[in-house]
Amino acid sequence: MSAAKGLAGVACLVLWVAGPVRGQEIVQSVKDLEGKYEKQLAALAAWCDGQGLATEAQKTRAWLRQHDPNRVYIAVLPRAEGPPALPKDTPAKVVQWHERFWQLRRQQASALEALARRAVRADRASLAFSLALAAIRENPDQPAIRRLLGFQKYRDGWYTQYEVRNLKSGRVWHPKFGWIPREHVRRYEEGMRYSGGTWISAAEDARRHRDMATGWVVETEHYAIRTNHSLEAGVAFGEKLEQLYRVWRQLFVRYFATEAEVIALFDARPQPRPVRALPKHQVFFYRDRDEYVGALQSQSPNIELSSGFYMDGVAHFFAGKGYDERTLYHEATHQLFHESRPVSPLAGRHGNFWIIEGIAMYMESLREEDGFYVLGGLDDVRMNDARFRLLRDGFYVPLAEFAGYGMEKFQSDHRIRTLYSQAAGLTHFLVHYDGGRYRDALVAYLGAVYSGRDGPQTLSQLTGVSLGELDKQYRQFMELKSKPTGVDAR
Repeated sequence: MSAAKGLAGVACLVLWVAGPVRGQEIVQSVKDLEGKYEKQLAALAAWCDGQGLATEAQKTRAWLRQHDPNRVYIAVLPRAEGPPALPKDTPAKVVQWHERFWQLRRQQASALEALARRAVRADRASLAFSLALAAIRENPDQPAIRRLLGFQKYRDGWYTQYEVRNLKSGRVWHPKFGWIPREHVRRYEEGMRYSGGTWISAAEDARRHRDMATGWVVETEHYAIRTNHSLEAGVAFGEKLEQLYRVWRQLFVRYFATEAEVIALFDARPQPRPVRALPKHQVFFYRDRDEYVGALQSQSPNIELSSGFYMDGVAHFFAGKGYDERTLYHEATHQLFHESRPVSPLAGRHGNFWIIEGIAMYMESLREEDGFYVLGGLDDVRMNDARFRLLRDGFYVPLAEFAGYGMEKFQSDHRIRTLYSQAAGLTHFLVHYDGGRYRDALVAYLGAVYSGRDGPQTLSQLTGVSLGELDKQYRQFMELKSKPTGVDAR
């Protein structure tokens, strides 16, 4: 691979690339660093070949693999501190490879962190944050970056402050039952539940919580989930929401944090202003569709046509037949954008409504693959629909007109399904076009729309390109017959 293709080693985490002028020196430094790193890993793989270590050679070469440029990849961070331990009977040559491999990764992480600090000094805090995420993929124990992401070292692992408080209080996170006292684990696993100061059977516990008014309330770090399905279902649902939350926070740091706040995070200085203590996001998770419809039909006459709903600060979902994980991520994304910073009640009412739905549709594609959280892809169902509508049906509303559609006009249009497809396609375009050229502008655009500071030309002003030119670029982007062979430059 060329040095440019070596950018895959940044783990597709440099999410907000610098514009055509600003930050180009840092971007070039990243390319140079990755070119050097690629050669070092190639040399280590060649050494493995010479030692007959085929598996280790393959792992080394795979570390700087080529990723799909139409997807975003975010590394899943391990909880435990330190590299994975090798068995005691591991051959000496494999131990030597392991030590050399991790030494190269630590060196790369330190170099990426240094570039991130350079980016901060150059007033490129968004780029700096993305480089930090690339560094933490190389070395999950990079202390400064772990702190930046909200983790601290406790016992033998990395935990958030919320998790540490629970652990210090004697509670543990159980994958079925959530946060419970350590001494309760055995009895919970035996089918008992602790309620009202006494132990009862799981069946009795279910009887007491069969109505939503008295349902279980499962609390995770950022969510309070009320459910009458089961304790276990509420916990599993909470874990999915927390996964979305972590990815969303990393992708959209500049939506909820100012440039100065991100700089302060890097420099370990006091925040420019106190960070607001946000209440937990409220979610209702009903036993089935019938209960969901019955609870919400007075608020939304067509609720039976939906599989998820967000309104008035609460997201509503149901279990069983009709449950749709994509809808979960869609509506929960709306909730995050609405509740993570002050939002105008007129957001999207008079124009630019399409991006509110477009970004939620993009986040629908979230999944976990091979050690990464992954978003996007030309083969995603939303992109397939968008390409079909544009290229086969010839349907397209020019951005100059599309940007003028407010929520009511958009949702009352008889072409609403086709408009949604176009919104999904345009959002994917803004995320991935030309290696991510417009990603910074996309985040700024979302900020402007949600704060009510947008107008018909806001997207043009933020991208530095006319809406007509964006129309042309979008069509060129969608006309690609196959996935590009380049590497996402983030």
